Amino acid sequence: MPRSVPPTTKPPTQPLTPLALALTLICTPILATPALAQSTTPEAPRILQPVTVSADTTAAPDPATEGTGSYTTLVTRSATRLDLSIRDTPQSVSVITRERIDDQALQSITDVVANATGVSTRVYDSARSSFAARGFDITNLQIDGIPTTWSAGWSAGETQTDTAIYDRVEIVRGATGLMTGAGNPSAAINLVRKHADSKEFTGAVTLGAGSWDNYLGTVDLTTPLNASGSVRARVVGSLQDQDSYVDLAHNRKETLYGVVDVDLGERSRLSLGASRQDNDPDASQWGGLPAWYADGTRADWRRSSTTAARWASWASTHRTHFAKLEHQFDSGWKAELMLNHGENEGDLKLLYLYGVPDRSTGLGMGASPARYAVSRKQDDIGVHASGPFELFGRSHELAFGLMRSEQDFDATRRAALGVSAVGNFNLWDGSYAEPAWGAESLSEAFETVEEAAYAVARINVADPLRFIVGGRVSNWSKDGRTSTGSYAFDHKGVVTPYAGLIYDIDERHSAYASYTDIFNPQNYRDRNGDYLDPLTGKSYEAGVKGEYFGGRLNASLAVFRIEQDNLAQTDAGYLVPGTSNQAYYAAQGTTSEGYEIELAGELAPGWNLTAGWTQFEARDEDGDAVNTNHPRRMLKVFTTRRMSGEWEKLTVGGGFNWEGENYTAVTNPVTGAAEKLKQRPYALVNLMVRYQISKGVSAQLNINNLFDKKYFSQIGFYNQLAYGAPRNALVTLKYQF
Repeated sequence: MPRSVPPTTKPPTQPLTPLALALTLICTPILATPALAQSTTPEAPRILQPVTVSADTTAAPDPATEGTGSYTTLVTRSATRLDLSIRDTPQSVSVITRERIDDQALQSITDVVANATGVSTRVYDSARSSFAARGFDITNLQIDGIPTTWSAGWSAGETQTDTAIYDRVEIVRGATGLMTGAGNPSAAINLVRKHADSKEFTGAVTLGAGSWDNYLGTVDLTTPLNASGSVRARVVGSLQDQDSYVDLAHNRKETLYGVVDVDLGERSRLSLGASRQDNDPDASQWGGLPAWYADGTRADWRRSSTTAARWASWASTHRTHFAKLEHQFDSGWKAELMLNHGENEGDLKLLYLYGVPDRSTGLGMGASPARYAVSRKQDDIGVHASGPFELFGRSHELAFGLMRSEQDFDATRRAALGVSAVGNFNLWDGSYAEPAWGAESLSEAFETVEEAAYAVARINVADPLRFIVGGRVSNWSKDGRTSTGSYAFDHKGVVTPYAGLIYDIDERHSAYASYTDIFNPQNYRDRNGDYLDPLTGKSYEAGVKGEYFGGRLNASLAVFRIEQDNLAQTDAGYLVPGTSNQAYYAAQGTTSEGYEIELAGELAPGWNLTAGWTQFEARDEDGDAVNTNHPRRMLKVFTTRRMSGEWEKLTVGGGFNWEGENYTAVTNPVTGAAEKLKQRPYALVNLMVRYQISKGVSAQLNINNLFDKKYFSQIGFYNQLAYGAPRNALVTLKYQF
């Protein structure tokens, strides 16, 4: 029979079984390991791979992590829409809970993902980031489970989303086509919104100040709207105003979120909500710093160096409206209807500097100013049902649903009427005059439609053995046009199978295996201007999971193999004809093999830990490494400990993120020689301390990059580089009531 989801309990003391001890020993070196390592003119913003965004919509009570004090969760639905514990999910799942977000003072989704097991982050400039796992770009985000698509190249602030409105972030690594449709076999990132769960008036006010004039404030209030508390509202408002370690840069971010949750009787619930975030930056960078000097030698810049003009701005606004109706039947079945509308708008005034400057005179840089208006609108609808059924004398579970998503995107460009000389780049201070802008012209516009039906069942074959089997049928189309022509993609009846097996070894441990297909349409073009065929392939995963202390501590060991064809790879030295965009070729027979280890949760009362190790190799059919800009080895650790006795008001914590070597294969623009732009292995050490001043008031200090390590946030993108943040600190004061 299936195990029920474990209740929330205080961790009891219990001896470790041999398998538990083995998993613990595997994870222990993670705790003991030291911080190893310190050892052309553009026509449009540089386009990164499109990213698909989706939202969790199962009709069960939401397993909110807020207020639990935990680094794990008891239930996750991101992989299959079934209510499963992490142990019962036949894929690798990591959860960054509200407690972890607050402990590390993670302000944006990029901050969260950068601290997640098995995921690497690249920050390209002021507004664009990308994520990767298992050697491939992550093209699936989730915001409560509704599919949506965005492109980092046309960013409207998506990866800058404020964490204040979210309860947790769930990351399912590997292929996630059952729930997300098209995508890479890397990971899916699910952002789960906060809700008005309290029937009493509660709230929190947070004020903070930190490095580079970073000031922030957040108000989070929940209140009943009637005497019984059956109608409740929650409002979250956040304001952040900050300069940067990069010269001239400044940003003001305003976020407002509201939700009303209504209990329509004992078995039905209606949620209505909306959010808005405005990013208003000054001196935004477009691209990075030159990687070479004019003599062909590598450039080395101050981390504060910039290519931005003072007038440059990558301003953006993100709005969402959503409605969700849930009902639970007497039979145990649940049904749900979810509607979502999202709008992203970007107002981009940008200056791109390119070239190779002379080391002494600073001459040799060219300029390309441009202005863009970006609009993305998306409407989604999803109908889902799940519940138990009896077969052959055993109880099983089934979930199925229908989804439709339609997105309209439009980007226009205004060229500069005249371009001034850059002059001596060594003396660059951003005082480049803003040009007059020409008439508006089309840059790109498209409509994307995805329709899907899915079904998945958990079959309890025997007491220790369960199968999870399902599939998805998708129709995906995209019609668009650019300044140079039009294009159309149409894929109908694409079947994505899913199969998983879970075997209980004992009360606390399970072995599992899973399989799924991969399908991902691509926007990349080759040196002839033709679009690459869709990426296809297979994903396999197997592992062992452990669950301790009533589900408050989870351990996992996973091995995986991914087989792919048509993987887009940079075609060095070639551009798409008629554009300044990089050309790509389709690599065949690509494989990624590796393993991951994670330990997350509560080791003892008051002691939280997340520790994760990742290692893989990704190669093409000739054995050559692919996607070499993704680190092959990563180790991420963060832990907090609440003191006892006389020090009980004190919580201390810390950790580090270590990444192995990665590189981008490039051609030296001066000598024409093939080179590797490398990021050597490095570690970033982070610390925190919190003091409980009184019952409702606490003060917290966070220090990031304690040893002030100089590293690249990206290297080799369009022969440029960018530096990560130096040592920085944030002090926050929080009042809860």
